[in-house]
Amino acid sequence: MSKTTKKEIASLNKMKLNDLQAKFAEVTGETTRSPNKTFLIRRISEALQAASAKAEKVPEAAAPDAKTEVNAQTEPAGAGAEVTAQTEPAASGKLTRLEVPELQARYLEVVGRPTGSTNKAYLIWKIREAQKGRIPLGPPKSAHREGVTFKVLPLRMESAVVDKLDEAWRSRGIKNRMEFFRGALCHYLKELGAEDAAALFADATAA
Repeated sequence: MSKTTKKEIASLNKMKLNDLQAKFAEVTGETTRSPNKTFLIRRISEALQAASAKAEKVPEAAAPDAKTEVNAQTEPAGAGAEVTAQTEPAASGKLTRLEVPELQARYLEVVGRPTGSTNKAYLIWKIREAQKGRIPLGPPKSAHREGVTFKVLPLRMESAVVDKLDEAWRSRGIKNRMEFFRGALCHYLKELGAEDAAALFADATAA
Protein backbone atom coordinates (compact mmCIF):
# COMPACT_ATOMS: atom_id res chain seq x y z
CA MET A 1 0.00 0.00 0.00
CA SER A 2 1.43 3.38 -1.01
CA LYS A 3 2.39 6.09 1.49
CA THR A 4 -0.23 8.38 -0.02
CA THR A 5 -2.96 5.81 0.60
CA LYS A 6 -1.78 5.25 4.19
CA LYS A 7 -1.93 8.97 4.89
CA GLU A 8 -5.36 9.21 3.27
CA ILE A 9 -6.69 6.37 5.45
CA ALA A 10 -5.09 7.81 8.60
CA SER A 11 -6.86 11.13 8.00
CA LEU A 12 -10.32 9.50 7.94
CA ASN A 13 -10.61 9.38 11.74
CA LYS A 14 -10.35 13.18 11.87
CA MET A 15 -13.14 13.74 9.34
CA LYS A 16 -16.69 14.78 10.21
CA LEU A 17 -19.68 12.62 9.27
CA ASN A 18 -20.73 14.67 6.23
CA ASP A 19 -17.13 14.68 4.98
CA LEU A 20 -16.94 10.90 5.38
CA GLN A 21 -20.19 10.48 3.45
CA ALA A 22 -18.78 12.65 0.65
CA LYS A 23 -15.52 10.68 0.68
CA PHE A 24 -17.50 7.44 0.56
CA ALA A 25 -19.28 8.63 -2.59
CA GLU A 26 -15.98 9.72 -4.08
CA VAL A 27 -14.11 6.44 -3.64
CA THR A 28 -16.93 3.92 -4.06
CA GLY A 29 -19.09 5.67 -6.66
CA GLU A 30 -22.14 5.12 -4.43
CA THR A 31 -24.05 7.51 -2.18
CA THR A 32 -24.84 6.81 1.45
CA ARG A 33 -26.61 8.50 4.35
CA SER A 34 -25.25 6.10 6.93
CA PRO A 35 -24.50 7.83 10.27
CA ASN A 36 -22.12 5.03 11.27
CA LYS A 37 -18.60 6.51 11.11
CA THR A 38 -16.96 3.14 11.82
CA PHE A 39 -18.73 1.62 8.81
CA LEU A 40 -17.90 4.54 6.57
CA ILE A 41 -14.21 4.55 7.55
CA ARG A 42 -13.94 0.79 7.02
CA ARG A 43 -15.58 0.88 3.57
CA ILE A 44 -13.55 3.88 2.44
CA SER A 45 -10.35 2.23 3.69
CA GLU A 46 -11.20 -1.01 1.87
CA ALA A 47 -11.78 0.85 -1.40
CA LEU A 48 -8.57 2.83 -1.07
CA GLN A 49 -6.53 -0.25 -0.16
CA ALA A 50 -8.01 -2.23 -3.04
CA ALA A 51 -7.26 0.56 -5.48
CA SER A 52 -3.69 0.88 -4.23
CA ALA A 53 -3.11 -2.88 -4.32
CA LYS A 54 -4.48 -3.19 -7.86
CA ALA A 55 -2.32 -0.33 -9.09
CA GLU A 56 0.81 -1.87 -7.56
CA LYS A 57 0.08 -5.48 -8.49
CA VAL A 58 -0.73 -5.01 -12.17
CA PRO A 59 1.41 -2.25 -13.71
CA GLU A 60 -0.17 -0.95 -16.89
CA ALA A 61 3.00 -1.60 -18.88
CA ALA A 62 2.84 -5.29 -17.95
CA ALA A 63 -0.77 -5.65 -19.05
CA PRO A 64 -1.25 -4.35 -22.61
CA ASP A 65 -4.82 -4.15 -23.74
CA ALA A 66 -6.24 -6.56 -26.28
CA LYS A 67 -6.14 -4.06 -29.14
CA THR A 68 -2.43 -3.35 -28.69
CA GLU A 69 -1.67 -7.07 -28.50
CA VAL A 70 -3.61 -7.82 -31.69
CA ASN A 71 -1.84 -5.01 -33.53
CA ALA A 72 1.55 -6.31 -32.40
CA GLN A 73 0.72 -9.73 -33.82
CA THR A 74 -0.96 -8.75 -37.06
CA GLU A 75 0.70 -5.51 -38.21
CA PRO A 76 3.80 -6.03 -40.39
CA ALA A 77 6.99 -4.27 -39.49
CA GLY A 78 7.62 -0.97 -41.22
CA ALA A 79 5.34 1.95 -41.93
CA GLY A 80 2.17 0.23 -40.78
CA ALA A 81 3.69 -0.69 -37.43
CA GLU A 82 4.93 2.87 -37.01
CA VAL A 83 1.45 4.28 -37.53
CA THR A 84 0.04 1.85 -34.96
CA ALA A 85 2.67 2.87 -32.40
CA GLN A 86 1.82 6.52 -32.91
CA THR A 87 -1.95 6.26 -32.83
CA GLU A 88 -2.55 3.54 -30.23
CA PRO A 89 -1.84 5.60 -27.08
CA ALA A 90 -4.28 8.26 -28.26
CA ALA A 91 -6.95 5.65 -28.99
CA SER A 92 -6.76 3.51 -25.87
CA GLY A 93 -4.48 5.44 -23.52
CA LYS A 94 -2.36 3.57 -21.01
CA LEU A 95 -4.07 4.46 -17.78
CA THR A 96 -0.94 5.01 -15.69
CA ARG A 97 0.22 7.64 -18.18
CA LEU A 98 -2.97 9.68 -17.92
CA GLU A 99 -3.35 12.71 -15.66
CA VAL A 100 -6.23 12.97 -13.17
CA PRO A 101 -8.58 14.99 -15.46
CA GLU A 102 -8.01 12.44 -18.24
CA LEU A 103 -8.66 9.56 -15.85
CA GLN A 104 -11.84 11.24 -14.64
CA ALA A 105 -12.98 11.56 -18.26
CA ARG A 106 -12.13 7.90 -18.89
CA TYR A 107 -13.97 6.96 -15.69
CA LEU A 108 -17.11 8.75 -16.94
CA GLU A 109 -16.79 7.02 -20.31
CA VAL A 110 -16.28 3.51 -18.91
CA VAL A 111 -18.22 3.54 -15.62
CA GLY A 112 -21.04 5.72 -16.88
CA ARG A 113 -21.10 8.25 -14.05
CA PRO A 114 -18.88 11.19 -13.05
CA THR A 115 -16.45 11.10 -10.13
CA GLY A 116 -14.81 13.77 -8.03
CA SER A 117 -11.98 11.51 -6.96
CA THR A 118 -8.44 12.75 -7.56
CA ASN A 119 -6.81 9.51 -6.39
CA LYS A 120 -5.06 8.11 -9.48
CA ALA A 121 -4.70 4.60 -8.02
CA TYR A 122 -8.42 4.46 -7.23
CA LEU A 123 -9.46 5.81 -10.65
CA ILE A 124 -7.26 3.30 -12.48
CA TRP A 125 -8.52 0.41 -10.35
CA LYS A 126 -12.18 1.42 -10.79
CA ILE A 127 -11.86 1.78 -14.57
CA ARG A 128 -10.24 -1.65 -14.84
CA GLU A 129 -12.92 -3.22 -12.62
CA ALA A 130 -15.62 -1.68 -14.83
CA GLN A 131 -13.92 -3.00 -17.97
CA LYS A 132 -13.95 -6.48 -16.44
CA GLY A 133 -17.66 -6.22 -15.55
CA ARG A 134 -17.06 -6.42 -11.81
CA ILE A 135 -18.91 -3.26 -10.76
CA PRO A 136 -22.33 -1.77 -11.60
CA LEU A 137 -22.29 0.71 -14.47
CA GLY A 138 -24.33 3.85 -15.02
CA PRO A 139 -25.69 6.51 -12.63
CA PRO A 140 -26.05 5.38 -8.99
CA LYS A 141 -29.54 4.18 -8.18
CA SER A 142 -31.37 6.35 -5.71
CA ALA A 143 -32.25 4.73 -2.39
CA HIS A 144 -35.36 6.91 -2.17
CA ARG A 145 -38.75 5.99 -3.54
CA GLU A 146 -41.90 8.07 -3.35
CA GLY A 147 -44.06 7.15 -0.38
CA VAL A 148 -41.41 4.85 1.11
CA THR A 149 -39.59 5.55 4.38
CA PHE A 150 -36.19 3.99 4.97
CA LYS A 151 -34.42 3.17 8.23
CA VAL A 152 -30.73 2.51 8.72
CA LEU A 153 -30.12 -0.56 10.87
CA PRO A 154 -26.81 -0.63 12.77
CA LEU A 155 -24.91 -3.89 12.33
CA ARG A 156 -21.59 -3.97 14.14
CA MET A 157 -19.17 -6.89 13.66
CA GLU A 158 -15.51 -7.59 14.19
CA SER A 159 -13.39 -7.04 11.09
CA ALA A 160 -12.32 -10.69 11.01
CA VAL A 161 -15.96 -11.81 11.01
CA VAL A 162 -16.83 -9.40 8.17
CA ASP A 163 -13.87 -10.70 6.16
CA LYS A 164 -15.14 -14.28 6.52
CA LEU A 165 -18.68 -13.27 5.55
CA ASP A 166 -17.42 -11.47 2.46
CA GLU A 167 -15.30 -14.45 1.50
CA ALA A 168 -18.34 -16.73 1.83
CA TRP A 169 -20.77 -14.75 -0.35
CA ARG A 170 -18.19 -13.89 -2.98
CA SER A 171 -17.17 -17.53 -3.36
CA ARG A 172 -20.79 -18.42 -4.09
CA GLY A 173 -21.31 -15.83 -6.81
CA ILE A 174 -23.49 -13.43 -4.80
CA LYS A 175 -23.30 -9.93 -6.26
CA ASN A 176 -22.78 -7.87 -3.12
CA ARG A 177 -23.11 -7.77 0.66
CA MET A 178 -26.64 -6.34 0.59
CA GLU A 179 -27.89 -9.19 -1.59
CA PHE A 180 -26.23 -11.64 0.79
CA PHE A 181 -27.94 -10.14 3.85
CA ARG A 182 -31.34 -9.99 2.14
CA GLY A 183 -31.05 -13.62 1.07
CA ALA A 184 -29.96 -14.71 4.55
CA LEU A 185 -32.87 -12.86 6.18
CA CYS A 186 -35.30 -14.31 3.66
CA HIS A 187 -34.07 -17.84 4.38
CA TYR A 188 -34.14 -17.41 8.17
CA LEU A 189 -37.62 -15.86 8.17
CA LYS A 190 -38.87 -18.84 6.18
CA GLU A 191 -37.35 -21.14 8.79
CA LEU A 192 -39.24 -19.21 11.46
CA GLY A 193 -42.47 -19.59 9.51
CA ALA A 194 -42.75 -15.86 8.82
CA GLU A 195 -43.61 -16.33 5.15
CA ASP A 196 -45.09 -12.84 4.64
CA ALA A 197 -41.95 -11.12 5.92
CA ALA A 198 -39.72 -13.54 3.99
CA ALA A 199 -41.58 -12.72 0.78
CA LEU A 200 -40.63 -9.04 1.14
CA PHE A 201 -36.95 -9.95 1.11
CA ALA A 202 -37.43 -12.44 -1.70
CA ASP A 203 -39.06 -9.74 -3.85
CA ALA A 204 -36.31 -7.24 -3.05
CA THR A 205 -33.60 -9.77 -3.89
CA ALA A 206 -35.25 -10.67 -7.19
CA ALA A 207 -35.53 -6.99 -8.10
